[in-house]
Amino acid sequence: MAISIPGKVIVFDYGEVISVTPTPEDRAALAELAGGDAHVFWPAYWRHRDALDQGTLSIQSYWRGIERELGESWGDATIHRLWLADFRSWLTIDHDTLEVLLELKAGDTRMALLSNAGRDFGSYFRHGALGDLFEKVFVSGELGTIKPSREIFEHVCSELGVSPEQMVFIDNKEANVRGAEALGIAGHVFTSPQDLRAYLDALGS
Repeated sequence: MAISIPGKVIVFDYGEVISVTPTPEDRAALAELAGGDAHVFWPAYWRHRDALDQGTLSIQSYWRGIERELGESWGDATIHRLWLADFRSWLTIDHDTLEVLLELKAGDTRMALLSNAGRDFGSYFRHGALGDLFEKVFVSGELGTIKPSREIFEHVCSELGVSPEQMVFIDNKEANVRGAEALGIAGHVFTSPQDLRAYLDALGS
């Protein structure tokens, strides 16, 4: 089966659209590595995440900031283990979403990836198996700006050589979709692969 949407570029978010949410076991293991108090760890984890995703904070500085908030004293080996456990927790792909991507590729529909993520994800996105699906990959940590900023969507349009009206943006966060729509980009808030397929089928009909 193929999904063909001529004249459009479908731009996908990665986290919790193409990837699945990290499992409770992944989250518990990460909090345990950090010291075990999940009630303190997770607010600190998310509080610094935008700066990491924007590329204004290095991986080392990100984890050291959490370390200070938790009152911990981590060695370099613990920092590495935390980074690795966190990175790996975001790598599992939703197979139903993958099927939709493969059907778009079979229909020769143009696709790109736009993720709020640190620079460390760039190589995985481009050179892992997913990279074959996308015409271009955009990583916020490399661009110095994050969704839903106007600048990041303008950059994507420019690099793809399309007008906002020729772009369709898929993201699980409504604020990001609304940011795209403010520029005239069609947007869809991802809730499930089934809803995504129905939306794209309608676009291609």
